[in-house]
Amino acid sequence: MTLVVIGPVTRDLIVIGEEKSHKVGGATYYQSFVFEEFFNDYLAIVNCDDKSLINGFPDLDKVRVIEKDTTHFFINRYPQKDNPDVREQLSNFADIPICPEDLEEILPDEIDAFVINPLNRYDFPAETIDFLKGFNVPIFISIQGFLRLQDVNVNDNYTIKLENFEELASILSGVDAIFLDEEEANIIGVDYDVDEIVITNGSMGSRIISDVEIRIDPVKCENVVDTTGCGDTFMASYITQKLLLKSSEIAGNFASKIASEKIENFGPYTPNG
Repeated sequence: MTLVVIGPVTRDLIVIGEEKSHKVGGATYYQSFVFEEFFNDYLAIVNCDDKSLINGFPDLDKVRVIEKDTTHFFINRYPQKDNPDVREQLSNFADIPICPEDLEEILPDEIDAFVINPLNRYDFPAETIDFLKGFNVPIFISIQGFLRLQDVNVNDNYTIKLENFEELASILSGVDAIFLDEEEANIIGVDYDVDEIVITNGSMGSRIISDVEIRIDPVKCENVVDTTGCGDTFMASYITQKLLLKSSEIAGNFASKIASEKIENFGPYTPNG
């Protein structure tokens, strides 16, 4: 079962209290570590202008690069060191869309599901989503990037505002699951033609909406170290179990556990820390 994971790799500056660190980031980067551990048969496709950014991926043989003229840059600032639910973000809002022609030559012959990870509204034009829907396989989409618009300019990076837009319902129509947080759910609502809506709420847990609503309790985290990439880790963990076991509740509880383990260590998920 081949899983194709698509979305930008990023250069990140992480600021926790007064501590700063530079990292590789992006949802596809964080998710690849989860898939490497729990799924294995996957391909990560990223777009950037610096191929060296993929050197930190868990298996370079499972990464393809779409070369663009710049790279996404994010500043993730956690002003309250002991409260990981509060995050301030800035971005350069790179305009480097992934288009059908970028994918045609690098997609594998056999594809069983797609994971789509936009980081801003430019990343996946509607025609790209339509192209991927044409493969008639399950599609899982992270919503956050589609809602992001640039706001205030701060030294050539921008604060981020979230807004709904008219084409979103068409983009999401018919996909298997969408992933978002409670703030984003309040902006766009939950009335979409999708099989499942998975909504996270940080330390408050998560909920899964389909024919019924399933509440997933958080797994207590004893030592909060690094929350960047936690939502991406949750999403990938959920997808692995959903594809293998079909049970939303089992997938949600598993994802909660793995996300909690990730938070207790710097960087992406690694088994047993």
